[in-house]
Amino acid sequence: MNRASPMTQAVPGLWAVITTFWPQIRAQWRLLLVAMVTLLADVGLRLLEPWPLKLLIDGVLIPTQTQPSLSLWGFTNLNAAWLLMLIAVGVIIIAVSRAIATYWNTVSLAIVGSRVMAQVRDQLYGHLQRLSLRYHYQARSGDLIIRVSSDANRLQEILLTAALPLVVSLLTLGGMVGVMAWLDLKLTLLSLATFPLFWLAANRLSAKIRHASLTQRHQEGAVASTAAESLSAIKLVQALSLEQAFADLFSRQNQRSLQENIETKRLAANLERLVDVLIAFGTALVMGYGGHLVIEDALTAGTVLVFLTYLRNAYKPVQNFAKYTGRLAKAAASGERILNILAETPDIQDKPGAIPAPFFQGRIEFKYVSFGYHPDQAILDGLNLTVRPGEKIALVGASGSGKSTLLSLLLRLYDPTAGKIFIDGHDLRDYQLTSLRNQMAVVLQESLLFAATIRENIAYGIEGATMAEIEAAARLANAHKFILELPQGYDTVVGERGTTLSGGQRQRLAIARAAMRQTPILILDEPTSGLDKVNEQLVFEALERLAENRTTFLVTHNLQLAIAADQILYLYQGQIREQGTHAELLARQGVYADLFQRQTLATVTKSLGR
Repeated sequence: MNRASPMTQAVPGLWAVITTFWPQIRAQWRLLLVAMVTLLADVGLRLLEPWPLKLLIDGVLIPTQTQPSLSLWGFTNLNAAWLLMLIAVGVIIIAVSRAIATYWNTVSLAIVGSRVMAQVRDQLYGHLQRLSLRYHYQARSGDLIIRVSSDANRLQEILLTAALPLVVSLLTLGGMVGVMAWLDLKLTLLSLATFPLFWLAANRLSAKIRHASLTQRHQEGAVASTAAESLSAIKLVQALSLEQAFADLFSRQNQRSLQENIETKRLAANLERLVDVLIAFGTALVMGYGGHLVIEDALTAGTVLVFLTYLRNAYKPVQNFAKYTGRLAKAAASGERILNILAETPDIQDKPGAIPAPFFQGRIEFKYVSFGYHPDQAILDGLNLTVRPGEKIALVGASGSGKSTLLSLLLRLYDPTAGKIFIDGHDLRDYQLTSLRNQMAVVLQESLLFAATIRENIAYGIEGATMAEIEAAARLANAHKFILELPQGYDTVVGERGTTLSGGQRQRLAIARAAMRQTPILILDEPTSGLDKVNEQLVFEALERLAENRTTFLVTHNLQLAIAADQILYLYQGQIREQGTHAELLARQGVYADLFQRQTLATVTKSLGR
C-alpha cells in the first residue's frame, strides 16, 4: 500500500510546473528579488513582535524581579517612563515596518503571478492552436476551455496564495522554534509534542483532498463540454426537441461536480479543525509546564508570556500548512492537466531546417500519395496527380472517396503516410508551416465568421488592410450590395459564427476574406452546398472571379460547378478513377457521364414539377 506523503506526491507535480515555466518566472527576477527581501524582513519582524511585550512585563509591570534578560538589551538602567516610551515606539516601528514589508511582498508577487499566469495562458492557447486535428477531434472543447481559463488561474495560487504563505509559515516556524529553544529547550520540546500527530493527519487527509480536487476538475471539464456542445448546436437541439435531454445530462454532470466540490471542502474543513484541536492540546501542555517554571522562579513571567505568544504564532504556520496543502493539491491537479496538454506533440510541425516558402507559382504534384486516418483504413491509395500553375481542378465522387482528405494534405493538416506532395518542385515539408498556409486561401462549406463587424471579418488576419481594399474584395464576392443594406453597413456586427446572416451572405463574406489574402492557391470545399439557386449563382460568379489566375481545387457534388474546370477528377476509394475535361469525360460515357446525366435529369424534372 502506498503511504507516501500527499505533499511528497504533489511536490514532483509542482516542481514540474515550476521547471516548465521557469523561463517566464526567471524573467521577473527583479520583482522576485524585491519579494524575497521583503519576505525575509516580514519573517524577522514577526519574530520581533512579542519582545516589546516581554520588556513591558519584566521591566515595567514586575520591576522588582531580577531581569537577567533585560541586561542583554541594555535597558537595566532606564526608568519605567523611558522604558514605556521605548516599548511604545518599538511596537509602532515594528508594525509599520512589517506593514511596508508585507505590502511590497504581496504586490510584487501579485504582479509576478499575474504576468506569469498570462504568459502561461498564452503558451497553452498557442500550443492548443498548433496541436493536430487528430487531437482536437478526440478532445472535448469545453474541457480544453476549462484548462485554458480556470486551470491556468489555479497555477497562480501556487505562486501567490498558497506557495508564498506556506514559505512564510515555514520560515516563521523555523525562526520561532529556534528562539523558543533558546528561551527553554524542555518547554520547546513539550510544545512540539503534537506536531507528529498533525503530520499524520495532514498526510491522510491531504491525499484525499488532492484526489477529490482532480476528480472535480474533470467533472467541471465535462460540464463545460456539455454546455459548449449543446449551445454551439442550439439550432439542431431545438429543431429535434433535445432541450430536456441536454438539460438532464447537464444537471447530472453538474450534480457530480457539486458533490466532488463539497467533498473537497469537507475534507479541508476536517483537516483545519483537527489542527485546531491539536493546537489546544499543545497550548494546554505549555501553559501548565510554563506556569510551573514561573512558580519555581526558573523563568520570568515575561519570558513565559513571550513563549506562549510565540507558541500561538508558531501554530499559525501549522494551521496555514493544513490550509495551503489543500490549495497546493488543487493547484497541482490543475498544473498536471495543463502539463498534459503541453506534453502533447503536434503531429504536424516544421521539420529541422524548414525554410520560409517563396511566393508560389502554383505547380502542384501528388506522387504515390497514400493516407489513412487509421492504419488499417486507407482514404487515399497511391494517388498521382500533376496540376499546372493557374489550373482549375474539380474533385468529384461519392462521400468518403478522399476529396476533402486530399485538400487537407495539401494544407498540411495531415501528412501522407506514404508518397510526397510537391509545390513548385519542393516537398511541402521543406517549407515552414505558417509560410505555406499563408499562400493558400480557403472557402469551406461552413464558413466561420466571428462576432465582430463585417469589415473586421473580411480583413481578419490582414494587417493594415484599407477600406478600399475591403470594399473591393466585397464587390468581387458579390457582397457589397447586401452589406450596404445592413443597419450599419460595413460596421454591422454579426452574431457569433455569423448566425445573423443567411447562408449565401456568409459564403460571400468568406469569399471576400479569401480575396483579401491574394494567394496563388485557392481551395474550395463544397462552397455552394445548401444554398438556394439565387445565392448559389451569386456565389458561383464570385468564385469564378476569385479563381482567376490561381491554382484552384474545388470539391463539389454539384457537377454544374465542375464544367468549367481544366481537369475533373472522379475519385473512388482513394484513387483517381476518371480524369479529364468535362467534354472528355462525357465522351467516355463512364461513371462521371452517368452521374452528370442523372443530376441533369433530376434538375430538369424538379424544374418541370414546379
